[in-house]
Amino acid sequence: MEYISCAEAAEKWGISERRVQKLCEGERILDVVKFGRVWLIPKDAAKPADGRTKAAKQVGGMHV
Repeated sequence: MEYISCAEAAEKWGISERRVQKLCEGERILDVVKFGRVWLIPKDAAKPADGRTKAAKQVGGMHV
């Protein structure tokens, strides 16, 4: 499995690197791995949906 960093995921998804880190800490990204102080995110991972919206809560928090 290929992984990307939080910075790469942030650029790919159009959000801040810190937000990606918080999503990793909250286990909102599937198959994320912490290696030392670095989060490794699967290259094909989907961006989690914004939990503040009603539609996201109905889908289970994953962006579809």
